[in-house]
Amino acid sequence: MKTLLLKREEVSRLICISEVIGTVEEAYKAFNSDQVEQPDYIGIHLPSPRGEIDFKVGYYKANEVISMKVSSGGFINNPTAHGVPSGMGTILLLDARSCALICVMDGSLITGLRTGASGAVSVKALARKNAKKITSIGTGNQARMQIRMINDTMKIEEIHAWDRNPETLSKYKTDIESEFGIPVIMANSKKEAVEQADILITTTRGKGSLVEPEWVKPGTHIVAIGTDQQGKQELGPEIFRNAKVVVDSIAQCTEKGETWHPLNKNIITKEDIHGEIGEILLGKKPGRENDEEVTIFDSTGMAIQDNVTSIKIYRNAIERNIGTFFEFFDNDFRDFAQ
Repeated sequence: MKTLLLKREEVSRLICISEVIGTVEEAYKAFNSDQVEQPDYIGIHLPSPRGEIDFKVGYYKANEVISMKVSSGGFINNPTAHGVPSGMGTILLLDARSCALICVMDGSLITGLRTGASGAVSVKALARKNAKKITSIGTGNQARMQIRMINDTMKIEEIHAWDRNPETLSKYKTDIESEFGIPVIMANSKKEAVEQADILITTTRGKGSLVEPEWVKPGTHIVAIGTDQQGKQELGPEIFRNAKVVVDSIAQCTEKGETWHPLNKNIITKEDIHGEIGEILLGKKPGRENDEEVTIFDSTGMAIQDNVTSIKIYRNAIERNIGTFFEFFDNDFRDFAQ
């Protein structure tokens, strides 16, 4: 057998926005259909000025593939000191029938794509049908990806944006208006931006509350993306008290997600979590039930999202004859095994 190598540029040509949204929906449904084995992911924080590295492993019974993604972020000195990006990702795919390595692919783009798609899936399931205005707290790459994916599922009339860096905020406005033709209003404060939101997206590496409960108007849907490790936080915990809380994984979000903070302060209990988004997509639990409730989608990111998305890319590569095959096992492997 041979192993397929897919570089970042090749990966970018092998999947489109609608396909990613579809694979993420499939992943969530599979997770809540007893089709997935997904152990807790491992995160390692490295000494400053380095950042963190995460390892996420998942097995999907339906496709008989095991995936492992290694992703890093926050290595701010990488471009100048090492000549590599500040964040990187690699995905390994193994045939679960033999555990042979079938593919090595760049995973940095996949992480951004499937995370962006998770927000879009939550908007379809939980936002008001008449939602028109989006607020983005944070204007980095993932903030842009959220807009890219959500724009595929609804008509966005305007975006209100805030970032602590005025230059970053200004560039976000220029880029978004150029790519989508959607007007971007640069807010003078977080409060000013949040008060306009029908859909609120938070995509920062926040270490404390960035959004206060009194700023959030009734009917808002919140897409909480930035918190995936203890120590990170974006939302004031009181926002959870009277909201409908939906998570990607209860196990992950109660330990490492935004939901950990209100749980830790006894503002809510685990029983107050409405459910996992896969349950809503499968019709096991209701989504939004009226136009007044505040809904929160807490996403920590799951291995099954990487699994289903990367398998789609792998199959597209085989079909289109893209990538490079190499011999991972040589002819002496039987002698080695003995």
